[in-house]
Amino acid sequence: MRIHRPRPRAWAAAVFLAAASLAATALGTPAGADDSLRAGPGIKPGVEDDGADCAAPEPGAGTANSKLPDPFTKLDGTRVTAKSDWRCRRAEIKKLAERFVYGEKHTKPASVTGTVSGTSITVNVTDQGRSSSFSAKVELPSGSGPFPAVVVLGGFGADTATIKASGAAVISYDPLAVGREGTPRNNKQGAFYSVYGSSSSTGLLMAWAWGASRIIDVIEQSGGGILRADAIGVTGCSRYGKGAFAVGAFDQRIALTMPIESGTAGLPIYRGVPGESGAQPLSSAYSEQPWLGDAFGSFTGNPATLPVDTHEIVAMVAPRGLFVMENPHIDWLGARSGSVAALGGAEVYKALGAGSNISYWSDVQDGNHCAVRSEWKAPLQQNIRKFLLRTGNDPGVIRVSGKKAGNLAEWRNWQTPILTGQP
Repeated sequence: MRIHRPRPRAWAAAVFLAAASLAATALGTPAGADDSLRAGPGIKPGVEDDGADCAAPEPGAGTANSKLPDPFTKLDGTRVTAKSDWRCRRAEIKKLAERFVYGEKHTKPASVTGTVSGTSITVNVTDQGRSSSFSAKVELPSGSGPFPAVVVLGGFGADTATIKASGAAVISYDPLAVGREGTPRNNKQGAFYSVYGSSSSTGLLMAWAWGASRIIDVIEQSGGGILRADAIGVTGCSRYGKGAFAVGAFDQRIALTMPIESGTAGLPIYRGVPGESGAQPLSSAYSEQPWLGDAFGSFTGNPATLPVDTHEIVAMVAPRGLFVMENPHIDWLGARSGSVAALGGAEVYKALGAGSNISYWSDVQDGNHCAVRSEWKAPLQQNIRKFLLRTGNDPGVIRVSGKKAGNLAEWRNWQTPILTGQP
């Protein structure tokens, strides 16, 4: 069974748990403030990777651990004690995720040029003596710019009407132009692989993330007359939800990350997938398409030996905006393991004083895959106002369907520390 296109069949209604809000320090900047002060929490305009200067040691595979790794324990065995420590701890997690899960993203190429108009973005890249190009469609909302924007991967599943009605532009990005599906691992194709080689060990999801980052590069260079580079979101559903998750985790210029029904290789914890009835097996997700990096093949049969898991990929987004939308009606999507990832990552958000910046919502009635859902409309609007328009400050909301409710306590043997100081 392959889940990647909307299906007409309706699925059973969800039984849900009571809604719970995550309250934390209010983070907001008054409308009309100088643009340099209006970027969302955790955003440094022009900085794709704030931890690039961190001296992270080379990670090893580690020993088997059936519990989720402690996101607060550094590779040298010491624990994070201050909020300011998180920058370099995130860099360690990034290195682990690249080494064992996604493959190397590669830093900004030697040359990135392009154009931004009210209808399209063009991207031209040159690095290591090789070049490639791709483009994306732009749809502007009504009103006068410059506008925040949401990069929509793949063209389906996202509520683009609500995004535009909320005042944000839609950038329709075809990730298959950057990393093509239907190719063998030793002959990957697309703009990323034209530059870094068809035998690159980097998987498609990271290639897609690299392409989205190059779109942001071009927006930054455009002067900001049409689109705002400091107010960019990303979303996508199914395989493109996997991609949106990677885009937001690996580029700290993304102010709001919104994966939808991402399934295995997306949000669900790798350690939980084998024990979740009906969830797409890790080996299936690894072999269906070269989404994950080649190195992940060593862990499909024993994810307990992975030194990283997806709750830490969630934590890589912190303290920036994150709104996870999940479907509990389709077993293949592994929503129970997805809820554990969100709850585990939320512990990092809370430790950083940003607990109100993460939302998770699987309490939905319509079981169709990649449907536009009424339950998600209001939180979508609230997140766009808060993180892209900077005109709201609604707290994040956790609504877990009782149909697929994970229990974080079963998966961790670590406690969340009280971190000192400022991020």
